[in-house]
Amino acid sequence: MGLIAFDDIPALEASISEEYGPWGDPVTVTQEMINQFADMTGDHQWIHVDVQRAAKESPFGGPIAHGFLTLSLIPGLVSGSQQITGYANATNFGAESLRFLSPVPSGSSVHARTRLASVSVHPRGGTLVTRDIEVGVVGSERPALVYRMQLLYR
Repeated sequence: MGLIAFDDIPALEASISEEYGPWGDPVTVTQEMINQFADMTGDHQWIHVDVQRAAKESPFGGPIAHGFLTLSLIPGLVSGSQQITGYANATNFGAESLRFLSPVPSGSSVHARTRLASVSVHPRGGTLVTRDIEVGVVGSERPALVYRMQLLYR
């Protein structure tokens, strides 16, 4: 995409693509991260935090990360892909869609890729950018999650 000013709508529109960019650097999801996320959110479901039980009873063969833990990793996973410049702030405007499609096993590595889906001038000022993000377990064909995220740049 190169560097594009947040208010250069024609240049941003020219970067809209059906194709995702390259995968970013992977991050390993450790059991310690999963346990800390469970403590922070109060979600101590055994499938996430009970390693022995998950190994015996889980259909995934061991503990898996919370879907929202995987979602929360996105800023670090896509940080290198941000090519929009010149804005004073970027505000998370919401999600058009979010789907958790496959598990993220404890100890696996995840990576992400993005594509620019749409751009519009926001009626109260700024540029509303919609970006599709796919997070996958390294080596897996099926994405762990797909997310259509909106950011408002001003």
